[in-house]
Amino acid sequence: MGLAMNVSLEMEANESAPEKKDLKTSYIGSLKLIEQLHRLLLDVVKDEFERLGRTDVNSIQALLLYNIGDNEVTAGELTGRGYYLGSNVSYNLKKLVQAGFVNHQRSTTDRRSVRVSLTDKGREISNVVNRLFERQLGSLEQVGGVAQNDLEALNKSMDRLQRFWSDQIRYQL
Repeated sequence: MGLAMNVSLEMEANESAPEKKDLKTSYIGSLKLIEQLHRLLLDVVKDEFERLGRTDVNSIQALLLYNIGDNEVTAGELTGRGYYLGSNVSYNLKKLVQAGFVNHQRSTTDRRSVRVSLTDKGREISNVVNRLFERQLGSLEQVGGVAQNDLEALNKSMDRLQRFWSDQIRYQL
């Protein structure tokens, strides 16, 4: 009994004492958190559509429609601008065209390139995602404890990480 209590107290002491993390631990922790946050975002969007009884698009497709918005873009532009996370852009665009959410028009100069824009049906989905984000903004600070300056600091760090990774790829570092 005494040994178990000792181990328990040591564990509590270790959990409450701030541990000095090394760079690798912090970096790996950040990578895991980025991945988890992306999955959670997809779940939040999925839950919103389930609440509305909408099964005509999945969360990846809904975010894709939201990110296209009022623009006319190519699949390459969506990927290059970082507007899209998830599985294959072309596959999902094809499905969205077939379902009537997206208009597509082949480029006259490059037959391989297709420009896409939202139909009224696609704008409806985009608006659902927009309303979800607007609703979340109403409680982000009060309930989530996330203030604007927190987001600005996070965005600054994420921009730096994005630049670092881009350079790793571009310059094969």
